Amino acid sequence: MRFLRADWGLYVAALGLSLVGAVLVWSATHHTVGPALAVRHLINTTIGLGLALVLVRTDVRWLRAAAPWVYLAGLAGLLLVLSPLGVTVNGSRSWIHLPGGFSLQPAELSKIALVIGLAMILAEGRDRQRPPRAREVLTAWVLAGIPIGLILLQPDLGTALVLGFLTIGVVAASGAARGWTVAAVAGVVAAVWAALAVPLLEDYQVDRLLAFLDPELDPEGIGYQTRQVRLAIGSGGWEGAGLGEGLQTQGGFIPYQYTDFIFSVAGEELGFWGAAGLVALLGFLIVRALWVALHSEDRFGRLVAVGVASWFAFQTFQNIGMNLGVMPVTGLPLPFLSYGGSSMFACWLAIGLLACAQNTPTRR
Repeated sequence: MRFLRADWGLYVAALGLSLVGAVLVWSATHHTVGPALAVRHLINTTIGLGLALVLVRTDVRWLRAAAPWVYLAGLAGLLLVLSPLGVTVNGSRSWIHLPGGFSLQPAELSKIALVIGLAMILAEGRDRQRPPRAREVLTAWVLAGIPIGLILLQPDLGTALVLGFLTIGVVAASGAARGWTVAAVAGVVAAVWAALAVPLLEDYQVDRLLAFLDPELDPEGIGYQTRQVRLAIGSGGWEGAGLGEGLQTQGGFIPYQYTDFIFSVAGEELGFWGAAGLVALLGFLIVRALWVALHSEDRFGRLVAVGVASWFAFQTFQNIGMNLGVMPVTGLPLPFLSYGGSSMFACWLAIGLLACAQNTPTRR
């Protein structure tokens, strides 16, 4: 019966984005590696969809009970990355290699762990009309601060920011006083400043942030890359150059185009209308998550939905913003569209969480 009550619009939108993502990944990589990455993207999509369907069948009371263990598992993954088992890729120690040639990025899955953990702390054990006490809000921020700190040690500023804004959204939706939200925003800003000042970030990551303000600081590195991205998007016009016909994309002028800059493939080859359609689908997922939150009779389900909406909203804005040159480059993937197994699994699990939140039994 839970399958019948599931919000299949969420699944259709997410599947549509994932399939278009496979086409964009193919276009950006077929001239160098053939269809290999596009096929793996489809495999990741299939696995992710399967994980989401499992969550549809999960009783939300079990999810609540498992929340501490899910959170601790997320922390364990982040600690493993910092151990000798962790692998450094592109200057960030964010990966664990698995048998069979697979790899895992625990920071992506920590988003799921934090959404569930925050909802548990801020929803359980209090009257429906009473806002969370200072102790409960502080506990939530400690709960968020631990994975954020571990992720900054990798270092991975982009994912740390996602967790920070996710936490701000959940705390604000919990009914906490506005002062807590203001303090939280100030804390995120302070954390970014500290990461730059200590410094925790690698030189290339600092260059990304500084080049956002002045591209001439790194004209042959990230400054060149972001110019090529904007050129690709701008050359697409209204209708695009056609799939496999974009000069910038097919010429290989944009490094990591199939991950960080997948939106530039859409902008160049699908044009304004195609890119706008993808933005609309992503917007639908965010609005639908907020709809689930507004209509949930259960505090836990409501906060889970707000957490997913905050995560998708910030990550989508940040990724598209860095493609358009209005946000600094932080290496965040575009949900469902960018290539990457861990990101795909996390995004599909988030869809499953939304479906699970919709099926939450009323608790008064």
